[in-house]
Amino acid sequence: MVDAPRNDTTASAKPAAGLTARGYQARLTAPDGRPPWLTITTPAATTPAETIMADAQSLWWPWADQIAPTAGAATAADAIAQVRAPAPAGGGE
Repeated sequence: MVDAPRNDTTASAKPAAGLTARGYQARLTAPDGRPPWLTITTPAATTPAETIMADAQSLWWPWADQIAPTAGAATAADAIAQVRAPAPAGGGE
């Protein structure tokens, strides 16, 4: 992950808005001197919250895989929503 020279909260706020519109809870944390991150929870999911990191160029999963460029807020929201989607009722396919 690339270190951000500044806190780019806009990069995190755009997918947060898209996720909130999809029924997820998204909380933005932007401490001084550190890159901002999103904490995503799915009200219907049994798994814990997901942490999404952001730098000036990209949004990242906690395991350092890129989700999408920061300019692709809708793409990022779609990717995060797909991973955070609750399991289908009945336990499977």
